This record gives sequence, C-alpha cells and structure tokens, in this order.
Amino acid sequence: MKLKHIFVALAILTASSAVADTKSEQNLTIENRQVQQPKSAKLLSLIAEKKALEKALLENNIWSKIYSNYHTYNELKKEEKALLEKILHLESLKKLTSKQKKILKNYKREEVTLLDKLQLLKEYAKDPFKQFLTPPNIEDIPQVENPFAVIGALSYKEKLRSDQRLYANRYESLQNILKKFQDKKIVIEELVKLDPSNQEYIEELADTKDQIKTFEPIIEIFKTTQNVYSKKIDEIELNLKADVDREIEKSLGIGGIIFFFFFLLFLIKHLVKRYMSDNDRFYIINKALNISFMTILIFTLLLAYIENVSYLVTILGFASAGIAIAMKDWFMSLMGWATIVLGGAIHVGDRVKFVRDGVEYVGDIVDISLLRMTMHEDITLTTYMVNRRAGRMVFIPNNFIFTDMISNYSHAGLKTVWDGIDFVITFDSDVQKANSIAKDVTRKYSKGYTDITRKQLNKLRSQYGIRNTNVEPRIFTHIEPYGIKISAWYLTNSFATMTLRSTITIEILRRIHEEESINLAFPTQSLYMDKPVPKPPLPGEDLFSREDIE
Repeated sequence: MKLKHIFVALAILTASSAVADTKSEQNLTIENRQVQQPKSAKLLSLIAEKKALEKALLENNIWSKIYSNYHTYNELKKEEKALLEKILHLESLKKLTSKQKKILKNYKREEVTLLDKLQLLKEYAKDPFKQFLTPPNIEDIPQVENPFAVIGALSYKEKLRSDQRLYANRYESLQNILKKFQDKKIVIEELVKLDPSNQEYIEELADTKDQIKTFEPIIEIFKTTQNVYSKKIDEIELNLKADVDREIEKSLGIGGIIFFFFFLLFLIKHLVKRYMSDNDRFYIINKALNISFMTILIFTLLLAYIENVSYLVTILGFASAGIAIAMKDWFMSLMGWATIVLGGAIHVGDRVKFVRDGVEYVGDIVDISLLRMTMHEDITLTTYMVNRRAGRMVFIPNNFIFTDMISNYSHAGLKTVWDGIDFVITFDSDVQKANSIAKDVTRKYSKGYTDITRKQLNKLRSQYGIRNTNVEPRIFTHIEPYGIKISAWYLTNSFATMTLRSTITIEILRRIHEEESINLAFPTQSLYMDKPVPKPPLPGEDLFSREDIE
C-alpha cells in the first residue's frame, strides 16, 4: 500500500511539473513575440526609408549619376588590374595546358571588353565633377558709352544674375545629395544594429561612407568657388550700375540740350510764320533753320560720344578718296547742292526749264534737298506743244547742274519773260495797219509787266552787264512763202504765259476781223486749167471775186 501511494504521489508531482513547464514555455513565447514584433516593424520601416532615399538619389540627380559613373570606372579599373595579373601569371608559365590556353584566351577577350568600357567612361577617370564645379564663364564686360549700350548692359546684368542663380542651384543640389547620403548612412547603421549578420547592409554602409568621403571635399571646394564667383558678380554689377547711372545722367543732359534747341527752333519758326507773309522767304528761313538744327544736333552728339574727334577726322580723311569714287554721283550731287545754295542760280519757287535726253520739262522748283531738286510741272507752252502732259513731280539730281542746260524763268527776282505771237497776213493786206494793231494790243495787255521788268532790270544792271534794257513790246515783220509774218513780242508773267497769250490772241483776231484791208493768210494752192494766171489785185479789190479753184 505504501508503495502504491508513493507512485501516485510521484505521478501527481510529475503532472504538476509538466503543467508548470508548459505554462512557463507559453509565457516565454508570448514575451518573445512581444519583443520581435516591434523589432520587425522597425526593420521594415528602415528598409522603406532606405529605398526612398535611394530612389531620390537616382531620380533627376546629376551628382549621383556622375558619382555612379565614377564608381563604375574605378571598379572596372580594379577588375582590369586583377585580370591583368591573371593574364601575366598564365603567360609566365613555360608550358600551358589546353585548358589553361583556353582560360588565357577568355581572359584576353574580357580584357578587350573592359578596355572598351573604360574608353567610354574615360572622362570620369579624373576630376569627374570639375565641369560642374567650374562657375559659368564671365564674358567681356560691355562698355557703357552711349544710350544704346545701356540696354546691352542691363541685358548682360540679367544674364549674370541668371548664371549666378543657376550656379547657386547647383550648389544647393550638391548639399541636398550629401544630406541624403548622410541620412542613408544613419539608416543603414540602424539596419546593421538590427541585423548584424546581414553582409549586404555592411557593404552598403561602407559604400555610402565612401560616397560621403568623396562629396565632402567637393562641397568645400564648391563653397569656396561660389563665394569667389558671387563676389566677382557683385563687383561687376556695381561697376555696371555706376556706368549705367552715369550714362543715363549724361543722356538726360544731352536730351535737355537737344530739347532746348528743338523748342527754340519751334518758337522761331512760329514767330517767322506769324509775322512773315512772303512764302518764299519763309521757305528759305525754314530750310536754314532745319539745316542749322541738324548741324547743332550732329556736333552735339559727336562731341558727347566721340572721345577722340581727331581720330574720326583722320579716318574720314583716308576714306574720303574711296568714298568719292564709290559714291561719285552722290558726291557730285552734294557739290551741286552747295553750288545751287551758295551760287543762288536756282531758288525754291523759281520756274525752270530742264532738258534731258531730248525731253523738255518746265515747272516750279518746290524743294531743294542735298541730293536733288523737286520740280512741279505746270501747264506751259512747252507742255502744250511738246509733252502734252503736266502736273508731274520731276526729280532732278543736283549734279545735273554741271552737265545739263537748266533755264531759269524767274532768276534774281525777275517774274517776267518775253513771249511772242506770230500771225501771217496776205501780201495785199495793209501791213502797217497790222503792225499797229499788234503793237497796240500787246502794249495794252503787257503794260504792267513792262513796268515791273524795267524796275527790276535797273536793279540788276549793277550785278550783270545788261545792255539792252528795252522792255517795250516789239513787232517784227518777215516775208514768208505764202504771206507776210508779223511777230509780236511782249513781256508776260513767267508763271502764267498761256493766260496772257490767249487774251492777246483773241484781241488781235477781233481787231483784224474788223479791218477790211487785212486778211489772214494760210497755205493755199490755185489751179488754172483753161485760163491764164491773173495778175495780183490792186489794193482794195475784192479777193473773193476771183473764180479760183482752191
């Protein structure tokens, strides 16, 4: 019985111990799970953070890409060195097996491939970041010597600022990538602590430290270079600002002077126009004022913006010969303009006649510029008998005054010219009476012009050797094949010859028609078939009583 009780007791103790052990194991598992769950979550979080940093380093980051190429180049160089050692080792053997020969051949093939890869990455062999560390090139600083250069200076200044911002952004991107590498280093260090046996994390940590060591001196160099570059930009901007301010002040001063002369020109023109009624004089004064203003303007600009005027004069002196040959017509026109203006042969408002290539042009000079005269063609006897055209604007080069004949109808204040009317009377007409009619009519209608011409010629006798100053109408008689021609000459307005000519013609015809002893002659032909030629009729005999067949 005792033994039985002992076995029962032992069984109970064993069962109790088993239950206790089971409970203890269950408690340990729960504790391990509670510890492992936070550790796993932290590991996953660090891995996600590391991937995010790696993605940020790879996307749109030129520094990371350059370093990647630089790192690849170095790794290839290591592979090349190890491969070269293997090749040299095999080549040093005296006798190679077929297997060793095959291996050597493969090594040499790999060497060629490595050399090709290294050739592609050759630019990353030394100073791969030099191109991006070098600041933008500062071009020649523009000289602000005239108002137009101000625009170029401002544009250059804006370009400098743009280059400076671009360089600063490059420095900022380098700082960002270094910060990301440092963050990646911290993350990998945490991963190594959580998983010390992970060889991949250990290698990544070493690689990241190597990247940081590569970029830290670069960023120090970049910082110093950027500081020097920024100071240089600031110095250039200050100098440009001073030059621009000086040029603007100078331009405002010159503009004020030009505005003063412009206002003075406008005021003088206004006063002359208001108090001068003679249009010809006003035109001459207006031209003189314009030329004076342009001369003052040119000299003001030359003295203001050309520091060495004698240098300009020297250049123009050497270039004058070539200019004279290349621009002969223009040069001659300028000389013609000087001759016209200084000589006074032609003035604005003068009526002139110009002949070129057999074509006659008669009109009034409305403008004389440096290169040409402008003539407005009027209705005259020339347009009536020759051109049958009028109203055109004819441009006459000034150099034609040296080569062509130009007639001036109103030179030196003369406003009159001689004009003549011819008519033919029959041989049996009263010639004396016809002459008297022509003289009376021309004297009557040209009396005003005759008096004006007499006064003007008396003034011109001191300037020109004028001998014949007879201004009275002149009547000339000539025998023509079919009658007696009477030519009546009289003085008339240079600008309205056709008007007075028409008036005198009508009056002469009216007076001749009133006289029975005067008959107008015209080309006729008489045929006598069966009668003798009659004798000329006596004075007073009726001419129309003949039985002539005309």
